[in-house]
Amino acid sequence: MSDENKTSYKPEDSDDVLLDVRNLTVHYVLKKESVEAVDDVSFCLKKGRAIGLVGETGAGKTTTALSIMNLVPNPPGVIKSGEISVCGHNMLKLKPAQLVKIRGKDISMIFQDPMTSLNPVVPVGDQIAESVKLHERLSKAQSFERAVEMLEMVGIPGERAVEYPHQFSGGMKQRVMIAIALACNPRVLIADEPTTALDVTIQAQVLDMMNELKYKLNTSLIMITHDLGVVAKMCDDVAVMYAGRIVESGTLRDVFNHTTHPYTEGLFNSLPNLEERGLRLKPIPGLMPDPTKLPLGCAFAPRCRYASDACSEKRLEPRKVSDTHTVICAAYDDPGFHIERKVV
Repeated sequence: MSDENKTSYKPEDSDDVLLDVRNLTVHYVLKKESVEAVDDVSFCLKKGRAIGLVGETGAGKTTTALSIMNLVPNPPGVIKSGEISVCGHNMLKLKPAQLVKIRGKDISMIFQDPMTSLNPVVPVGDQIAESVKLHERLSKAQSFERAVEMLEMVGIPGERAVEYPHQFSGGMKQRVMIAIALACNPRVLIADEPTTALDVTIQAQVLDMMNELKYKLNTSLIMITHDLGVVAKMCDDVAVMYAGRIVESGTLRDVFNHTTHPYTEGLFNSLPNLEERGLRLKPIPGLMPDPTKLPLGCAFAPRCRYASDACSEKRLEPRKVSDTHTVICAAYDDPGFHIERKVV
């Protein structure tokens, strides 16, 4: 492989790191304004691990995922800066033909809405087989046979491979999407809120199946969600996003048991507590700021009960709480400030 197809940097423990995102910044440039969707995001994913990207709608989670796949629509999307290494490939410098070989083989993505992601006029078996034929160099018959095996792996009878998407329920369509994403045994899988459109019972079934397949195929996972319960069930590490930045990141136990950022605290406090059913929920006051007019300092400051003048004076940079735990928060400079949680 030529040098230009490789990343120009070596991540720490590079043999173990399958995905390395460095200083990613993405804007959606419109005629009169620019939306700052992702702002200087960095994280890595090691072999066999799962990381949860958590945050409310508009935080930049999906744009981060699309950037990793080099699928940000341009225009209006512009990747202003950053480097993305997937299994040693610099995704932002590859040509379209090279990207086709990597997507589906080294990295795959389960998109958010299965209702619109499947082709309505092509049988589901053919949609799975298309990816297999492209990457595995199998015949049409062999590819379709693999598609049948993948459907059975995700709990759908193989004979239904000849049926069309409209003949499947929402949960079954999501299983088909998972089968497509896993058909070529990718090393990295991105799941963009894969259970959002499903009812609670089907959600649990799909998550259990994804967990089982993750261990069976040894696939590393990025789980994009706003549901902290899904993160607790599926992930080893957590990155909390707000207004385009990762404001807190660490292991699951770091973020759940030793919550440090006020926004993360707000997410936990807005969850119902089965042990204290008489208490009212505590929603986070206010709304996420206008992404076209983000403040210089902390974007969460107008909603934060710990906010001080220091929060708006300058751009805040990440600081280490421990070797595995990072936060962007001015309040942490106060030695008396700490949020202790016992969730996991």
